[in-house]
Parts: sequence; structure tokens; C-alpha cells
Amino acid sequence: MKETKNLICIGCPMGCPLTVEMKDGQVLSVAGHTCKRGEEYAKKEVTNPRRTVTSIIPVVGGELEMISVKTKSDIPKNKIKECMLALKNLKVKAPINIGDIIIADVCDTGVSIIATKAVKRR
Repeated sequence: MKETKNLICIGCPMGCPLTVEMKDGQVLSVAGHTCKRGEEYAKKEVTNPRRTVTSIIPVVGGELEMISVKTKSDIPKNKIKECMLALKNLKVKAPINIGDIIIADVCDTGVSIIATKAVKRR
């Protein structure tokens, strides 16, 4: 049975309205995209949605009390809650550099949580 899904592309600032035709979980066609990123986004979004997770965590002994962190790349959308729970009670000690791995392989995704800001020791 054919299925149609309508999306707004987030691959670039254009925000193209996309129409994805599917059958039996397979993408048959993508329409409405003005660039290749739109087609790739649509296919991924309807078959294996993924997101980049960003958050903040406390810093012990640093010039700042909190540090921003993110997943190094996107993770399966259904792992976001588990990822946030892994960060919930986490604290890191200063100093921290941009790109430092805070959690390796978060929630068995193969993706690390990394620091996105540097914090010097007090």
C-alpha cells in the first residue's frame, strides 16, 4: 500500500516542503526539494530519523559553572531520552577543551558526547 508523508526540510535555510512517496517502508520518490540535501534528508527522516543532541552539564572547579556539550554526530531519534538521562547527573572537572570526549559511545550509539566550549580551571 502506498503512503505519502509531507515534511519540511531542515537541510538548509530554504525550508522546502517535501513530499515522500513510500511503499512497504521503502522510499519510492521525493518531491519538492531544491537541493540534494533535501532528498537525502527526506529519505533518512522517513526511514531512520536521527538528531544531534545538545545540552549543558555542570563543571567542577572551573571558571564557568556549566559547559555546553553535544553529540559528535546525529543519533537515532529514539535514543534521545536515553542520551539525556545519561547526561542528567553527570559533572565534569575543569580544565576542559573544545572537542574533549565527555562520554564515549553514548547509549551504545557509537557516537560520543563532546564539549563545545573550553573551560579553564579556577
